[in-house]
Amino acid sequence: MKNGFTLCLLATAGLIAATPACAQGQWPTKTIRFVVPFAAGGANDLMARAAAEGASRVLGQTVLVENRPGAGGTVGADMVAKSKPDGYTFLISAAGVISNSMIKKSIPFKDDALVPVAMIGLAPSVIVVPKNAPYKDLRDFVEASKKGNGFNFATAGTGSTPHFVAEILNVKYGAKLQPVPYKSGSESTTAVLGGQVEGTSEASIIALPHILHEGKFKALATTWTKRISAYPELSTAVEQGFPDLQIAHWAGIHAPKGTPDAILDKVAAAVDKAMKDPDASAKLKAVGIEPVGGTRADFVKFVNAERKRLGEIVKAAKMQEK
Repeated sequence: MKNGFTLCLLATAGLIAATPACAQGQWPTKTIRFVVPFAAGGANDLMARAAAEGASRVLGQTVLVENRPGAGGTVGADMVAKSKPDGYTFLISAAGVISNSMIKKSIPFKDDALVPVAMIGLAPSVIVVPKNAPYKDLRDFVEASKKGNGFNFATAGTGSTPHFVAEILNVKYGAKLQPVPYKSGSESTTAVLGGQVEGTSEASIIALPHILHEGKFKALATTWTKRISAYPELSTAVEQGFPDLQIAHWAGIHAPKGTPDAILDKVAAAVDKAMKDPDASAKLKAVGIEPVGGTRADFVKFVNAERKRLGEIVKAAKMQEK
């Protein structure tokens, strides 16, 4: 230990080259980037900014959020996958990091080019229909869809969370929902409001203002395992008899493969502490986001389970791009 400390002092003085152990020990010495692969203002972006603010306080270094949208999150993910694994560039990941390689014809990097670091939080998905729709809950909606030609269900594109919601209901519960891809969640919610489709699902942070403040939507169920803190009156799909419909708009952190474990552990611990801060937690819950945090091992376990579960739906529903 003494020799290592001496080497670090010498490296700091410029007398010898810095060793990897020294570099990790000093980390972070400059601004850290959290790359959001979506446009500003969405659930992923908001969770990234909350995590960045909290992690910055814990680590004592600036954490900058950088938006790199495009190709369903692939543009930003590819940039991080090909970044130097030095602990200064991280991806704010979402479900697409797991599902894109299952669905898209090709992506510019391999799955193992990005490694799980930490869970930030999630925005539970809410299944919504027009305010005047006759369905009182999700079961009503699913049963009604089985009649005639079925229902059109708006999504934010192939492989998006609403797409998975529709296909889980089709594959597991015999619903007859035709996914209709739009460019974004805002476009799909507009389609519901305009009556072009019968329903959609959207992140709680986007859906709740339309439900609670504007009264434009009727909410049928939330698709996460627990009720939404900001809207506890809404029951979960599990409570309504759909145990396999468990999915949310989550945000985590992935790093380029090869980033030192010691740095990954520090980032995970910083994010966990940030998500457990009472003030930060209250602010997130107020807008429909559930802070999670946890250890790096927790997030690895979550990612592996999601990959297996979603992969089964992709195959059963034939979601792969032709």
